[in-house]
Amino acid sequence: MKNIAMKGLLLASVFVFATGFSTMDKITVKGSDTLVILAQRWAERYMNKNANVSIQVTGGGSGTGISALINGTTDICNSSRPMKPSELQKLKERFGTLGVEIRCAKDGLSVYISEANPVQALTLQQIKDIYTAKITNWKDVGGKDAKIVLYSRENNSGTYVYFKDNVLKGDDYAPSCQNLPGTAAVVNAVAKDVNGIGYGGAAYGKGIREAKVNGVAPSKATIADGSYPITRYLYMYLRSKPTGAIKQYIDWILSPDGQSVVSEVGYFPVK
Repeated sequence: MKNIAMKGLLLASVFVFATGFSTMDKITVKGSDTLVILAQRWAERYMNKNANVSIQVTGGGSGTGISALINGTTDICNSSRPMKPSELQKLKERFGTLGVEIRCAKDGLSVYISEANPVQALTLQQIKDIYTAKITNWKDVGGKDAKIVLYSRENNSGTYVYFKDNVLKGDDYAPSCQNLPGTAAVVNAVAKDVNGIGYGGAAYGKGIREAKVNGVAPSKATIADGSYPITRYLYMYLRSKPTGAIKQYIDWILSPDGQSVVSEVGYFPVK
């Protein structure tokens, strides 16, 4: 019996050593598609340095992440907009807390235009008028005589909500606006459509032109000093004050090492 017990203990030890799951800390992160590339890069970098931590990152939109936080199915919610009072109330009703908000990066919300489009710059008012169908032809903003094709994020996206609240000033998007499931899809659509216009995070701005807004281009300097007019924070939300492995992970994200990843991806560090 003693030998059998020793063999069982040895096998168990070998299994633990081989799998590494005996002391594995698991962290789930869900939400903003704007943040998903950055969140994945953070997770990869951190797990390379901390073999006992497993971090699962998924997107789906800020609204999806916030719902998961309220439902208790994610540890960290990524959001490209602040949580709404109604969402905070739901969190309080279920968990007795208003949650914890962490600003993890800054982003310039870029306005995407095809590189083949001669328009270089737009005002905030022109962008609002375009997305509410008061302006429908590029010739009215210095371009060619062609119908403007609108691309947007879906309504569960924090970027969609932020754009509506801060650029459209609460007005509705034009009915002709085509809603796409992620920022990468918006960039791809505009890159292929000379008459298209879209919006999204600065880190996704590849293969298209980022229009100047009110005469200012999105850059590290203009977003840092706030002179670029569509600048926002990106957030992580938790149900309660972080402890243990989650606190260590967030502390690292906010450290110079973690914030260097923000710059690598194309966003801007928080001070």
